[in-house]
Formats: sequence, C-alpha cells, structure tokens
Amino acid sequence: MQAFLRLFFKLLYHQFAFTYDLVAAAVSFNRWKDWTREILPHIEGTRILELGFGPGHLQRLLRRDGWFAVGIDESPQMTRLARRNTNGAANLTLGLAQQLPFASGSFDTIVSTFPSEYIFDPRTLAEARRCLMDRGRLTVLPVAMPKSRALEWLYKVTGESPSESEEVVKKKLKEPFLRAGFSTEIKIVELRSSRLFIVVAEKE
Repeated sequence: MQAFLRLFFKLLYHQFAFTYDLVAAAVSFNRWKDWTREILPHIEGTRILELGFGPGHLQRLLRRDGWFAVGIDESPQMTRLARRNTNGAANLTLGLAQQLPFASGSFDTIVSTFPSEYIFDPRTLAEARRCLMDRGRLTVLPVAMPKSRALEWLYKVTGESPSESEEVVKKKLKEPFLRAGFSTEIKIVELRSSRLFIVVAEKE
C-alpha cells in the first residue's frame, strides 16, 4: 500500500499535477485551502520561504498580505501551474529542499503545508536551519486529523491521517526537528471538521 501511495503522489505531483486541486478538494471535502490558510498566524517576520509550494495558493496569500515570499519546489509541472495561479508574480525556484540555493540567514520563516516525507529528511532540516536567521522559525503543517467518520476512514486508507493518539503523534512529529537542533512546539488548531497539527520549530 505504501509503495502504491508513493507512486500515486509522485504522479499527482508531476504528470497529473493539473488534477491536484481537484483531488485535494475531493479528499478533504473541499476544506484543503481552508486548512492551508491556518498556517498564516504562525508565520513571523517579513522574509518567507515556502518549501513545496505546489499549485501556489499559499504564495498568493503571502503576497496578498504583504510578505516578501519565495518558493521552491522540485516539480516542473507544479512550478508551471503555480506561475499560472499567481499570474507570474510569485518568486518561484525549481529545486530541492535538501539543497536550498539561498544564502545562510536569508529568511525569517520557512513554511511548508502538507509536505511529503522529504520534510523529515535530516538534509532538509539542516538546510532550513542554515537558511533561517537566528531565532527564525520553521513552520510546518504536516497532517490533519479529521473528526468525521467518513473523512477519518478516507484519510487512514490513504495514509494521510495517523491512527495513533494525539500525544503519540505530537511526539513523533517533534523528534526529527529536535534532532536537527530546533526548539520545537506542536500547536493544535481545532476546526469544526478536523484537528490540525502545526510544527513550530525555532532556530536556537
């Protein structure tokens, strides 16, 4: 099942990137974009880097709210889609989170919403730490835990929602960031239909 899901998400993010919004809306019962907006209150400073910008929806919000935003993504297909969705106004870079092409201390906050497993790669976390200013913040929205039975079943089937208790999930989410040298807190955002886990990791 995990191998199948990896292939599915790889295709979704590349060859079938044009269907991403439709699939995301379907699996979240049209709540995906609302979930993404919940990351905004946890962003600090003015210079923001987004890892894995996908279709570019968060980039559009960041620019709307006056942040200086830069995005990096490894998918050429998503990059083209995001350029269209932001009318070509976003600062988008094609590249890997494990090899960020930015100077040390360039950003106040690095943000990522619903990233794949690359976000827990020690190389990604080391690069994020390098590119953050002192006391800079890495803010990640990795998972939503649906409250409705239909959503809960769907997300368990797709591997997008953990089956463990809240405390176990929080501990597992914290560990990679702590090992990478971040002071880390897990914030819970309670919504009517779901519970969001947001990792706020500060560069000490």
